[in-house]
Amino acid sequence: MAEETVVELRGVRKAFGATLAVDGVDFSVATGEVCAIVGQNGAGKSTLMAILAGALRADAGTMWLGGAPYRPADPLGARTAGVAMIHQELSIAPHLSVAENILLGMEPTRLGVGLIRRDEMRRIASAALARLGHAEIVLDDPAGSLSPAGQQVVEIARALAVGCRVLVLDEPTSSLTRTDTERLFSVIRELKRSGHAIIYISHFIEEVKAIADRIVVLRDGKLAGGGPAASLSAQEIVRLMVGRSVETLYPRSPRARGEAILELSDFGPSRATFALHRGEIIGIAGLLGAGRTRFLRSLFGLEPVRRGRVRVAAYTGPAPPHERWRQGMGFLSEDRKEEGLASALSIADNMTLTRLEGLGPGPFILPRRQQRAALGWMERLSIRARSPRQAVSELSGGNQQKVAMARLLHHDVDVFVLDEPTRGIDVGSKAQIYELIDALVAEASMPRPKAVLMVSSYLPELLGLCDRIAVMCRGALGQPRRVDEGLTEHDLMLQATGAGDAA
Repeated sequence: MAEETVVELRGVRKAFGATLAVDGVDFSVATGEVCAIVGQNGAGKSTLMAILAGALRADAGTMWLGGAPYRPADPLGARTAGVAMIHQELSIAPHLSVAENILLGMEPTRLGVGLIRRDEMRRIASAALARLGHAEIVLDDPAGSLSPAGQQVVEIARALAVGCRVLVLDEPTSSLTRTDTERLFSVIRELKRSGHAIIYISHFIEEVKAIADRIVVLRDGKLAGGGPAASLSAQEIVRLMVGRSVETLYPRSPRARGEAILELSDFGPSRATFALHRGEIIGIAGLLGAGRTRFLRSLFGLEPVRRGRVRVAAYTGPAPPHERWRQGMGFLSEDRKEEGLASALSIADNMTLTRLEGLGPGPFILPRRQQRAALGWMERLSIRARSPRQAVSELSGGNQQKVAMARLLHHDVDVFVLDEPTRGIDVGSKAQIYELIDALVAEASMPRPKAVLMVSSYLPELLGLCDRIAVMCRGALGQPRRVDEGLTEHDLMLQATGAGDAA
């Protein structure tokens, strides 16, 4: 049970120029409590936590830690006071050992000499790992050799080693498997039992409800509501986050199924056989590792194909990616950071790099034409950025995903191949992506409806958007089934686990 309040914020306000990022927020967390903060990108979550962790100074408001005034000068001051934040992008020194990472910057030394007391360092590091139930992690192993989940445990152990009382976890499961997520939850529950106050930030509503005691919702920099996690439904949380009911989250415009534009017969390792039509969305469900991403990559020419037949519009046979673009197929990768976007380039460059025709005379590109084209897509997709010349790496995850979608729209492809199109983005951005996907296949779509083939790990998303869904299990893809014939999450999960076949 939660006991006394450990950290409290009152009337916290922070502006960046004319933009009010946090507007008079009140917030508190008690000992032995897991408090989740949810909200869209731009809702103020990161800014509020950056203030708490000492990375930013508030323009107004007060903070208390353990009943005493709290105003850290920097992140080190916050850690020393007992507030530690673990970011989505882990700050591990991969070449150093686990023990050295845990005590990094806080190494015990011999008085007046400066030599590191390695026995003491190992004792402290070992004790921190043992408290987290991970004594099996070898202290002398390079931290870079650990899995993402193991590296996360090392970061949490680092926080415990300095006497952390308040632990902030920012999107801690974004790169974890389901098994690793359960292990992380076990660590969080252990910290809770030991009296730590935990602030948990996540886009995954089901995950938040599973681990949090209380949920706080921010919208447009203000407190939109919240309450005990057990009493808040997922629908109510979404309504607070986006300002509208969940029933409108998955739009479904009138659709008219047209000619088959993609046909597969015994294709690839999954032995896929189906046809995708204009005005139709086919979804692919399945567990992690079932082969869904490999199937899409093979289809787009990113992986070799050794069997089967494929037809894209009037073109038959396998083809490399540049040919797929010419044939009218576009691919959206699940990995925005490493593969989906050129992070060093601008928004305009990312949107137009696959189709430069019309942006200048001959082989040349006129910056004004390129920026004008990009600005049109930015306005249509409500991409929040300073200008088309801004680096795409500076945008939020949701806006980056819109840039990646805009590239396919700019290229004017007919077949949209989307791998986890809403992974790692907030509910508000998801709603905008859903509206865009629905508009692609709508009967009134310009000038002819497109066709969408999408992979998603989130079953409500597939059921809400798709006309038909196929399930992949152990590398084999089943036949697509119509959603309007009563298909349920239970049915999909039975197929994904192979239990449907057994039954």
